[in-house]
This record gives sequence, structure tokens and C-alpha cells, in this order.
Amino acid sequence: MSADTERTAVLIDFGGVLTTSMSEAFRQFGASIGDPDLPLTVLTRDDTARRLFVDHESGLIGAAEFDAGFAARLRSHGARLDSDGISRRVLAALGRDDETVALLSRLRNAGVPVALVSNAFGRDPYQGFDLDALADVVVVSSEVGVRKPSRRIYAIACERLGTSPQHCVMVDDLQQNLDGAARLGIAGVLHVDGATTARLLAEQFGFTAALAD
Repeated sequence: MSADTERTAVLIDFGGVLTTSMSEAFRQFGASIGDPDLPLTVLTRDDTARRLFVDHESGLIGAAEFDAGFAARLRSHGARLDSDGISRRVLAALGRDDETVALLSRLRNAGVPVALVSNAFGRDPYQGFDLDALADVVVVSSEVGVRKPSRRIYAIACERLGTSPQHCVMVDDLQQNLDGAARLGIAGVLHVDGATTARLLAEQFGFTAALAD
């Protein structure tokens, strides 16, 4: 591996990587209103709902405005619910992924720079997590005004870490986010679970010493 392509830093997603699946959390919320598939279907196929989601993650609207707008779109597709606390209910279904949190600790203890790169959702998606203990740099979409998979959010993370994209690996559970990072030259690991991500970081990108047991 040449110096030009050596990977020495890690960017990592939050929801669905350091937590359990966001998609499953939306499905659990959907089940509570009578249709597990409806929330994700509306988010992906209803243009108004999609725009609300993008605007919320980008920091243009808050959780209350997103909740009200999304509830209206769900009702237009036959759901019976009020607008109170939709994002809170989704976040309540998330659990901590201790295996992947421990992976980050091993990387940082070995001196590997780590940036958390997260599309924000809800009022406080990071409640219960010490972000400063998780990563050297935290880049949240609603705070910087741009969301994954835009190249700009990855560039911000690299700038704050003081490294170049060509020396970074992005870990995310969504391929579209890895594709966005790849446009800057950032390598990618599609996250399935902590053990698999640790193996891929070690075997494919040279983090063997950092992740040695």
C-alpha cells in the first residue's frame, strides 16, 4: 500500500452503526400506527415528506415542524395519528450498539483519528452518548447545514481532523452515503455489525494493529 493510498483515519455514521437499525426503528413506529412499512414508504415515495426529512436533517426545520408535517403526510396515506412526538417515538426504538462503540474506543486508544459524521434526526438523537468520548471530531448535519451524501459534509470532517480524504475510510450502513464519500476519494465499509466492520478495517485498510485483540 503506497503512502498516497494509506488509510489512517476513520469517519463513522451514528444511527444504524453506533445504534441499532434506523429502518427497524421506523418499522416499529409504523407497527404502532397499524402498518410497519408505511413510514419508510412515505419517506421514500412522497415528495413532500422527503423534503421535510431533508430539511430537518439539514437544520432548516426543527423536530416539531418535521413531526407535524410528516404526520400530515402519513394521514394523507391513511394513517390515524396525531403529530406529537413522532421523531421521539422513532428514536425510542433505537438501542446502543456496544460492539461498535467498543470498536471506536479501540481505534482511538491506538491513536487513530475518528470523526463522527451524522445526519441529525429528532430533538436529541445522541442522548445517552458521550460524543467527545466517541470521536475526536463530531460533524452533525443540522449544525453544518449539509447532510450526507453531500461531499461537503465529508470534506468538513476531513478538514476538522486535519487529514485528506484519500487517507480516510467511511463506515456507514447506507450505500448511498458511502457513494457520496467515494466522490472525494474516501474508501468505504458498509456496516453490518461491529465484528464485520472491525475485520474489514483490519484486512482491507491496514488497521490491524489498532484492532488487535
